[in-house]
Amino acid sequence: MILGIESTAHTFGLGIVENGKVIANAKDTYTTNSGGIIPIEAARHHKNVSEEVYSKFLQEAKIKGSEIDAIAFSQGPGLAPCLIEGIKFAKELSRKLNKPLIPVNHCIAHLEVGKITGAKDPVMLYASGANTQVIAYASEKYRIFGETLDIGIGNFIDTFARYLGMGFPGGPKIEKLALESKNYIELPYKVKGMDIALSGILTNLKQKVESGKFRREDLAYSMQETVFAMLVEVSERAMAHIGKKELLLGGGVGCNKRLQEMARIMCEERDAKFFVPDNSLLTDNGAMIAFAGEIMFKSGIKFSPNKLNKLDIKPRQRTDEVEVTWR
Repeated sequence: MILGIESTAHTFGLGIVENGKVIANAKDTYTTNSGGIIPIEAARHHKNVSEEVYSKFLQEAKIKGSEIDAIAFSQGPGLAPCLIEGIKFAKELSRKLNKPLIPVNHCIAHLEVGKITGAKDPVMLYASGANTQVIAYASEKYRIFGETLDIGIGNFIDTFARYLGMGFPGGPKIEKLALESKNYIELPYKVKGMDIALSGILTNLKQKVESGKFRREDLAYSMQETVFAMLVEVSERAMAHIGKKELLLGGGVGCNKRLQEMARIMCEERDAKFFVPDNSLLTDNGAMIAFAGEIMFKSGIKFSPNKLNKLDIKPRQRTDEVEVTWR
């Protein structure tokens, strides 16, 4: 059994995976009534809840700490203060239980856990708070074929929500608001080859909000239709470029039903297969870290408790920096 610890941003999550099956998955998430995520406060949240979440988690899963074979943790990318709390908790647990640690790349964990859906060799549209990437495996690495040139799709949506006076996370609130409109207002469309740019669209939306001439519902609907079309376009281009016939959706923004619908339609038109995990595995969670950790552990990737000083966080680690030695 592998324990997974997730702490890259707003979520402190724990998961247990055994032989590719999720045994338990629990989390505690930092939220605000107004404004966005404050890294130091999110880290403080993780520190305050970690012991309680762990204790309750083992009780509900009916598992003893001694039954755990190894501990996987999210090493990066992510917010440094939050990652620090995660690695500190992981190292303390490693010493206490005398179990090895497995450092996991957060983005790759989203991709690996997608195998639960039955996807074999997909292009993954990874749409989360800080990350927006089109990823696929090629030549012993997960390659980034397209990405955002400025801000992540989730941060973009959360910032737009703040302009409308909503708290964090803003994505679910914007999705609900968008369902109240079918009135499309033209917005900039920024696809540059295999990449997208969002900051100019955000500025345009802010100007429209400040003008007071547009309904919030219409702007939410138009924003989703525009930026999700951009995401699907670059995903389709990547599929055509490398000849893959599967698309996997990953990351918290992947919970959005309209994005799922648009991706599914594109795949049907290409005679390709579309895969999307359950929402509990799309948002940041410990089970995906455990899932990737188990695959890595079985390939021999682990650090014993007396070698923990060799492990540190990697807040800016890119997906394509990781040597994928387990495939």
